[in-house]
Formats: sequence, structure tokens, C-alpha cells
Amino acid sequence: MSFFPSRTVNSRKKYRPNLVSLMSLCANNYFLFLKIQADQTQLDQQRYFFIHDHLAYAITVIEVTRYTSLITFEQKMLGQTGFEQEKSTSKTILHSLHPRMSIRLYHDAHMAEVISSQDIHQVKSRYDYPNKYMHQQDEKQQINQFLNEWLHLCLTHGQVNVELPN
Repeated sequence: MSFFPSRTVNSRKKYRPNLVSLMSLCANNYFLFLKIQADQTQLDQQRYFFIHDHLAYAITVIEVTRYTSLITFEQKMLGQTGFEQEKSTSKTILHSLHPRMSIRLYHDAHMAEVISSQDIHQVKSRYDYPNKYMHQQDEKQQINQFLNEWLHLCLTHGQVNVELPN
């Protein structure tokens, strides 16, 4: 007879992603991107959102097709004279501290999904836990929520340099 209740090791429920929540978040991110881009979706176009003197976010259009677009979104640290080149000794450290992600915009479905972020080259919908890289079970949901927070930050506090026509 044991003092501990008999529980099997596999009694925990397997994590299932909340698709309704994820899809509504991706749809919300898509419409926030439409506001941020303001119909500026040419290939290799960059737009910078300056939050304060030393912080900006850069959005770059990498690929444009009929139904999708691929965009990179990254945080930039600014120096006194614009975008400062890091020293080679600290470049790898600074590179790992600057968040960046690739986002696929689905124009037919009106969705924006993070497809890669930092060291994750392909974001899975669910991860077993624990895992080798210690990703959370709902990593995809969290990364898309992080994108949502970045987009809101750029819309509320970001300043954009816009060239006016003559």
C-alpha cells in the first residue's frame, strides 16, 4: 500500500493549440500591418518607426506575390549618427539581443503569421515539452502575440519619416 495516489506518467493532457484564438490574432495582425504599411508594399521597400532616440523598428518587404507577401520586422538600436555599425567583437552578442521575425501576409485570407523568429527558423504550431531548445508548448501563439504588441507600439509611439511630393 502506498501513501501516494496512483497516477500514471502520461496522465497529463496533451496540449492543443486554440485555433480560434490564433486565427483571430493573425487576422488582427494583418489589419494592423495594413495600417502600418499604408499601401507601401513594393519589393525591397523599408519603413522605419522611430520610438525614441535610440530605438527604431524596421519593416522590409522581401517578397510580393499575388496572394502573399513576405516581410521582415526587426528592432534596431540607433547610435548618435544614425544606424551604428557594431564592433566585430560584440556583433554576435548584439545580433542575438535584437529581436527580428519574418512574417507572411496572406492577402486572400487576410492573415499575418510569424513564420520565423530569432533562432526559430520554422515556428511549429505546438512543441512537446520539455524539448531541446526549451520552446514553450504554445510558442506560435506567443510569437504572434509579441508581433501584435510590436505593431501596437509602432502605431501608438512610432514616428515615420515620410517624403512629401513637390
